[in-house]
Parts: sequence; C-alpha cells; structure tokens
Amino acid sequence: MQAADFWNKLALHGNKIIFLLLCLLPFAMQGQQYNKWARAHNPTYDLRKISYGFSIGVHSSAYQVKYADQFVDSKFDTLHSVMTPWSQGLSLGFLVNLRLYEYLDLRIMPKGSFYDHKLEYNYTDRTQIDQLIETVLVEFPILLKYKSQRRGNVRMYMVGGFTPGFDFSGKDDASASAVIDIKHSNLTLDGGLGFDFYFPLFKYSQEIRFSRGLTNMLGPDPSVYKEPLKKLNTNTISVYFIFQ
Repeated sequence: MQAADFWNKLALHGNKIIFLLLCLLPFAMQGQQYNKWARAHNPTYDLRKISYGFSIGVHSSAYQVKYADQFVDSKFDTLHSVMTPWSQGLSLGFLVNLRLYEYLDLRIMPKGSFYDHKLEYNYTDRTQIDQLIETVLVEFPILLKYKSQRRGNVRMYMVGGFTPGFDFSGKDDASASAVIDIKHSNLTLDGGLGFDFYFPLFKYSQEIRFSRGLTNMLGPDPSVYKEPLKKLNTNTISVYFIFQ
C-alpha cells in the first residue's frame, strides 16, 4: 500500500481549510472597506519595542503515515491500511513580541495545546481497530512576523518559524488506551498569515497557521501496531485569535 500523502489529505479536507480561511475574510474585508475613512487607533502601537498579549487557538491535526517494509510481509496480509483521520483541539497561551525593524518582529508564543490523534487499522475482513493518542503539549512557537504597511486600522502579515513541544499529560504513555509507543516531544516547521486590527484600547489579530512535524513520533517500544509503520509525522492547521 502507498503511504498517506499530506497533500491528498488537504484535498480531502479542503472544506475545513476553506472554513478556517473564511474566519479571517470578513474582518479583512471590513478593514479594507473603511481604512480610508476610519480614524487611526493607536497610531504608535507598533513602535513599542516589546509588547505582550494572549492567544486562543483552535486546530485540526492528523498524523501522516509512512509504511515500513514489513507492511508487505505475510504477517500483515490481513491488514488493508492504516488511516489517520483529522481531529480537532484547543490551545491557550500568551505572547511576547519584540520589534526588530519597521516591518519585522520576533514573537514567542508559549501555549498549552490539547491534541487527539487517531490511528485506524483496517483489515481485509472489514474489521477496524483504533488507537487513540491523547496528548497535552506545552509548546514554544518561535516566529518571525513580516508585516505589510498599515492601512488605516488594518495590517496584513506573514509568520514563519518553528515550534518545539513537550508532552505534559502526566501519563507513562501518550494515552492509556493506546498500545503503540509515541514520543513525548515534537518539533514542527510553521508558516501562516493573518491580519492585525487596531482598536482604541487594544490590537486584535486573526491568524491561520500550518505546521508540519519534523519528528518521527514513533517511540522505541515494540508493538504489533508499530511494526507496519516506519514514520508518523504530525500535520496541523490552526486558527489563532490574538489580543495585545
């Protein structure tokens, strides 16, 4: 069987991505419509060397599977495929933003994130065995933020960087119900875009971010569920609501 392909997954779940993008669209359109006439709020806000805030995030995440050579052995003749459906989660965190240049910031966004990852083992007799991996990660996104010129009370930006994460669920395994060993740390490569909206007393941002796991999440412990797999990497699509 062929390994699950990330871009095919995105095609299958395109409606979710469109929904997340639409979360950003109304605010962007409203900002562009009124930026010529609106009074500029907090015109010197972005001149601050350091600013702080907090974030609320929702995400959809799934593993990407790469099969091992053992998958084609006679031992796994009855195993048809291993599927990885997308699952929703939540994150809460805070923000420290350092102004580097006029259009470039460095931001650190420590957060606690709740993830559910599922592996569906499908067999030729139409039976299915699920492995649910529940994790609570403390993550430390380190990002560069490249900003466009401010238009009235709206500014568009792009972000890119990486995020180390560590499991603090307090369990010996990632999930007591799982019979597959999962590592307790991860590193992701991140990229996204968003909009800043300026109000009289604060700045509000909406951001969509894509994260690709660089760590093979398969742990060292042997398992019949691990043998047909060579790699498990995380893929996550997130929307953040940020207040500064």
